[in-house]
Formats: sequence, C-alpha cells, structure tokens
Amino acid sequence: MGIGATAGVAAAGGFALSANASGTSKSSASSDALVFDPDAYTKLTKTVTDTDGNDHSVVYHFWKAITYVASPVDATYQSLIVSSPVEIDGTAVDASNAPILLANSVGGYMPASVATATEVGGGGSAMGGGAPSGAPTGSAAPSASASTSNANGNTNATGGATSSNQLLALAAGYVVIEPGARGRTLKNSDGEYYGTAPAAIVDLKAAVRYIRSNKGRIPGNVERIVSAGTSAGGALSSLLGASGDSKIYDKYLKELGAADASDAIFATGAWCPITDLEHADGAYEFNWGTNALSTGKQVDQTVSKELQSQFAEYQAALKLRGLNGFGTLTARNYDEYLVEQYLEPSATKYLAALSDSDRSTYLAANTFITWSGGKATFTWADFLTHVGARKKDAPSFDAFDLSAGENNEFGADTTLARHFTAYGAKNDTTGLTTKRVASDIAEKLDLMNPMYHFAKKNPGRSKHWWIRLGTKDSDTSLTVSANIAAAASALGDDVNHLYYWDEGHGSNIDPADFITWIAKVTGHTKRAAAAK
Repeated sequence: MGIGATAGVAAAGGFALSANASGTSKSSASSDALVFDPDAYTKLTKTVTDTDGNDHSVVYHFWKAITYVASPVDATYQSLIVSSPVEIDGTAVDASNAPILLANSVGGYMPASVATATEVGGGGSAMGGGAPSGAPTGSAAPSASASTSNANGNTNATGGATSSNQLLALAAGYVVIEPGARGRTLKNSDGEYYGTAPAAIVDLKAAVRYIRSNKGRIPGNVERIVSAGTSAGGALSSLLGASGDSKIYDKYLKELGAADASDAIFATGAWCPITDLEHADGAYEFNWGTNALSTGKQVDQTVSKELQSQFAEYQAALKLRGLNGFGTLTARNYDEYLVEQYLEPSATKYLAALSDSDRSTYLAANTFITWSGGKATFTWADFLTHVGARKKDAPSFDAFDLSAGENNEFGADTTLARHFTAYGAKNDTTGLTTKRVASDIAEKLDLMNPMYHFAKKNPGRSKHWWIRLGTKDSDTSLTVSANIAAAASALGDDVNHLYYWDEGHGSNIDPADFITWIAKVTGHTKRAAAAK
C-alpha cells in the first residue's frame, strides 16, 4: 500500500486525518519549466490527530505535481508536490521561513509517483516503502511483509515513517514537499530499464536543486531542508544527506536539465535504511547468520561463513570508532557494541515505560533478560534467539540466481538483473558466460552508497542525522545503521540514533520526537512565524 492514508483511517504514527475541504484554486502559467509558480495552489483543510490524541485543524496551500527537471525521462515520477500551512487551529501562520520536510515514499527501490496526488501524503511507491522484493518485475508482493506489528500490537504500514512525519510536520507549521522518483522496474517500449541505479538518487537530488533554485518563490526555508524516508527510501535519504553537492552526479543531473543549484540538505531522517549494498550480504550474515529461516531451515553455512569473513575485512578497513568512546569497531566486538550501545538501552526504555504488571508479564515470557536496578541486560546470543527467524536467504542482496530486488536495481539497458559483488558473480547459478561484475558497476556502487561519501569526508553532507531501526528488523543488518551513525559522528556531525525494541521493518514509534528534533536542529520555534 502507499504511504498516504485515506480519509478517516488511522495512519502509522498515531493520528487520523479527515476528508479535504477544498477552497479556491489559483493558477497561472510560467514560461520557465523550472520556476515555481507561488500562485498555482489549491486551498485545503485537514484534521490531524497528534500522538497525544489531540486534533489540529490545518488549512494549507497545496501545489499539484510539478516536474522538477527541464528534460524529464518520465514526468510521472520526476515530479513533486508541495504543502504549506497557512492556518493551524484558527491561528494564521507564515511558513515562508519554516523548515522543509522532504519526504520520499520510495520502497524496494521501486518507482514512486505523486502525479495524481491531491493532498499532503498523497505520494506512493509501488511497494509502499517496503523492503526490496525478490521479484525484480515488481509483479509479486515484497519479501518483507506489507506491514509489521509493533510492540503494542498495532500494525504499521511499511513506509509509515514518512506518512506520519508528513502530517505531523504540517501540523507543526513546516512545509512538506514530497518528490517522486524513478525506480528499478520501469521499462520503455524497447524493453530498456530507465529507473535502475543511480536514477532514484539523481532524481531526489534534482528535486532538491529545484527547491533551492526557487528560493523566495517556493514556501519554506530552502537552507533548512530535512529529508525523510524508510527502507530503500531511508537508504536514499541517508545517501542524499551524505552526498550533498558531490560532483560524481553532475553528468546525470545535466542530462535531466536539473536546476543550477546546490543539492545539499540540512538534516537527514532515515528509517531502516537498506544501503551499503556491496557489503550488505556480509553484514547480514554477521548479524543473522546463525538464525534459521521461517521454515526452520538453516541457510548454507559455508556461504554464511564466507560472507562473514568478508564483513570482518570490510569492517576492519573502515576504522570506525563506536559512539561514547567504545573504540574501533570490528567483527570481533561489534556484537558487544550493539548490545551495550543500542539493544540494552532500547529494552530498558521499553520495559521502564510499562506498568509493573505488564513488565512482570513481559519478563516472565522473556527470561533471557535480567532486569535489575531499572536496567535490562542480556547476551547477544540470547538476543538472536529472541528475534527468531531471519527474513532472507544467503546471499540476501546479491543472490546467486539474480532473484533479489537489488540485482534488478543494478540492471541496465535490457538486462533485468545483474550481479554487483565479485562473490555473487563468481557463484552465479544462472549460466552467465562471464562470472565477473560489469565494468560500470563500481561507479554505480559509489553513486548509491552513503559510506563512500563519508569516507571522502564530503563537505556538502548533512550535519544532522536522525536514524531509527527496529531490533527485530531482519530485512537488514543492525550494523548498517550503526556504521552510518559512527561514520557521521566521526566527522563531527550531530547524530541521534536509536533502535526500537521488538519492532520490525518500517516502524516509526516516535514521530513526534522527530518533529521536535527538526525544530531543535533547524532553530525553528514552533509556530514562531505566526502571520502578522
């Protein structure tokens, strides 16, 4: 399902929304395709229920799909929508200098479109913010379930992070901009794929350039753009943050006729990012290698151990130091780091918030946790047993039979799927004549990996990071987010990173905190810009 909620239906994040109440529409033509028309909006009204259960009436201006490049490959996807509040709970607001939440709805590296959106939150991915599918054609359901149940028994649509964030941001007085982007399944009449890597990140960069080039015309502070995305959308959000103004994208942006402006963003929000793809198989086996599949079957342990060795080499080469003075992160101590830095604090926070009775019930059902002095402690091995079945086979991302969604993400021309690691290519089972990765893969991997830009100490990167992941999310490795956090922190960036206890893929259980964080890092006082 897409990330937009229907009228009157509760959406992820603890709020509901009412039907639109349309007002007067305004429109005017522009001779320049990349000049935003501030008068071409429709006036809408929405009721947003915040996470405390309070209703807020928001009147906002809505701009329907605007193509953000001069020479689009497919305007159905290379367009964005804009929502800007003008009145909240009866009080007029001026959002001209408010933060801009740039919320993408990409899931599974699939195409996302806002072409038919008629309200805020109206964008959607073919897979609704879920994890990459095992069906490169996009014809089947994602390998990750379309929804995940959180610790309170509520069901959150994957991709819900951006949906809840969008509406809460609007009710907080922020401008919300939702960009579409090309995705891996798009084919032209000649059977050529035109949405595979690096199309999605190039599109999001072009959207940022469009926004920044329209300073003074488009509502909001273009110097305070905060990106948000979930799963593959979280990967793209983190990549957008890490790669600001990197020259390696220039030729792609020029081909599209992107605006001549910066594509740097101010802050990054990323939920369960599926990224660092060329090292994702090793990271996954380090994390979940001993966990059986839901069928009870163990994955090939020879493959698992070989991939774990690759992870050990990669992690050592990164030379990253853990947060809070932990020391250099290696395959030997990463389990200890995850337990101490993230997992025990996550469990502690969860248990402390329960009533005495509920806590006792939970601890009785989960005896691997020692609860003493208001703190939860446990071992890595017991944590893995607690999580249970792993979601993916081995290799999880560069499948030997080219069946993973990521194989399709690196497809090219009329080739549906390709290997992007030497290990995957060497062990190919599809009968390829050459068991080597194609010559263009190395460049595409750099274009798609935020870790590449951290290693380059990219000066145009985002300096503020909000990163979230569920502890039961075996769509990816827990190390992926932790490495992003460690890399950003090592460069002096502000990092707010935690894991949600017992949550699965796509969860966002603290959306109000994210909205407050945006105000803090951007220096925006809630509704400070009340209209005079």
